[in-house]
Amino acid sequence: MRGLSKNILSIGIGASIGTIGRYSLNVATLETGYPLGTLIENITGSFVLGFLTALFAFYIPKEWVKLGLGVGLCGGFTTMSTLAADTTFLFNAFSPIHSAIYLSLSMFGGILLAIVGFSVGTLIAKRRLIKKEGTE
Repeated sequence: MRGLSKNILSIGIGASIGTIGRYSLNVATLETGYPLGTLIENITGSFVLGFLTALFAFYIPKEWVKLGLGVGLCGGFTTMSTLAADTTFLFNAFSPIHSAIYLSLSMFGGILLAIVGFSVGTLIAKRRLIKKEGTE
């Protein structure tokens, strides 16, 4: 299979899994009346992408693996458009304060968890490298 075809297939499979995960989480949290699913998806996805970014800095995967997990899985699981729609919904249905809190939690929580994910990925990768070097 050619590289481009393998990359596209990998992105498609990852996006399918991520999208099904996002849909399932939204359905599970729908009864809260608050866009909790989107908040969880975006901050969790930020953590995972941060983790993968750090891990891939130490362990260079094949391009199709990197694209499938990063662009596909994380891209399918997280959603900027729903974040914007939910922020607008909270602004109109509740108050500007609710909207601002949600947006702040989403943005700062996402950035914070991306940093945490990157730190955890770096720590795990360094420990594995040290362990591997000790066995050689």
